[in-house]
Amino acid sequence: MSRKGQSITLSISERDKAELEAIAREFGMMWGEEPNISKLIKAIAQRKLLIGNNNDWKEPRIRALHRCINALTDIGQIEQAQIIANLLLERSELSLPLRGEIERFLENLPPPWRLEIDRYILREEPFQLSYQDAAERVFNFTVRHAKVTPHEKRQYLDCWCEETEGNFDIPELVHNWSLRLDRITEAAVMPISGEWRTNLAEIEVEMHLFAGLAFAYQAKPEDEINEWLPDKARVRRVVRRVSSTFWFIREVMQYAPDCVVILPENVRDRLKEKLRTLCQLYDIETRE
Repeated sequence: MSRKGQSITLSISERDKAELEAIAREFGMMWGEEPNISKLIKAIAQRKLLIGNNNDWKEPRIRALHRCINALTDIGQIEQAQIIANLLLERSELSLPLRGEIERFLENLPPPWRLEIDRYILREEPFQLSYQDAAERVFNFTVRHAKVTPHEKRQYLDCWCEETEGNFDIPELVHNWSLRLDRITEAAVMPISGEWRTNLAEIEVEMHLFAGLAFAYQAKPEDEINEWLPDKARVRRVVRRVSSTFWFIREVMQYAPDCVVILPENVRDRLKEKLRTLCQLYDIETRE
């Protein structure tokens, strides 16, 4: 005589039923092509699946992981950010506002071409980028070094490209481009042969800092020299590697007149030209 299995009745909502079916599908508890909740419960009863606490993470851990999502997104590591986001959504400790924010992040993931660029950068493989910007202009670049960099709260693809036409930086940096990612509407990415460069083109810029800025200045990773000048009281000398005069000048203009660029001359000349234009706008006479 065959032994009949005992049955139980579960009083659960449709949402909970759907969640149980999703878990059953995840762990391969199936009846044909459909998830089987009975098999899931049996596996739990036989301790083939273990149940653990899902509400014992402290607030500092939640906050740190949430910050990791933002930090990874800022440097272009979207797939890693997505993994942490899904990990957090599995926790019951999340507040409703934080859960909503993470869900919105996952609903608005970057397009496939952006993820493809991230993979090329991670593998250090050159690629060709053809894209259309928000003004429907088409650009083509052969990229041999790239990194996603935040500039003024927006993400840019800073890259070294073979193409230089339309780049108005100084000759030493004319191969460097800074492409604003949110202005790229469509892009085609494909691999190319050749070598990956170890870095963007760079120059050394020397600047002197005065007054409170000299004392408040915090060294940056790209600084080669950061020292007090022995022959000038309270003057700090900083020599920095720079890959874009555009972004560098925007930064130092914030600190005028407590920051003066000394070398090289072509960067100093660009700052002079900006200052002359500013003086003209304010009807200030200057001497040539």
